[in-house]
Amino acid sequence: MWVYEKKLQYPVRVSTCNPTLAKFLIEQYGGADGELAAALRYLNQRYTIPDKVIGLLTDIGTEEFAHLEMIATMVYKLTKDTTPEQMKAAGLGDHYANHDGALFYQNASGVPWTASYIAAKGDPIADLYEDIAAEEKARATYQWLINLSDDPDINDSLRFLREREIIHSQRFREAVEILKDERDRKKIF
Repeated sequence: MWVYEKKLQYPVRVSTCNPTLAKFLIEQYGGADGELAAALRYLNQRYTIPDKVIGLLTDIGTEEFAHLEMIATMVYKLTKDTTPEQMKAAGLGDHYANHDGALFYQNASGVPWTASYIAAKGDPIADLYEDIAAEEKARATYQWLINLSDDPDINDSLRFLREREIIHSQRFREAVEILKDERDRKKIF
């Protein structure tokens, strides 16, 4: 179904080791509005969405996995040379005790990812509005991460991700209009 290219969707560069910034970025890895939740939400919803927009959910859901890979790369690069003392000082002592340097699906506060983050009502328009909200929350989070970061290289990648969230929101808005037009069209029996 997919072809995997062994490169990131957008380059990820890191200026310096920064476990504190990595802790913040973990929000987009395993948080409620993060990339994993978005990918799974969209790929799940496509089973109850009309054919006219099913491809959109598949495309965006797949792209969210590419974003997840970018976030994982950022976190890895920001922490790969850290000591246990640096992890503890960055507020990642609990993470280190449980996972060493391994990535784990959790939010920035250390709360593990849960399937309750995935919304699926079964009503296509309601689900698409949920998707729009998810994209807007992710966009806001990326902006806040940029505000917290002093790493110009990381900020470049975060700006790319923020802009993709805007595009996804716009595409979902277009899909809502397509489905509303379909719903409101007079039907003759």
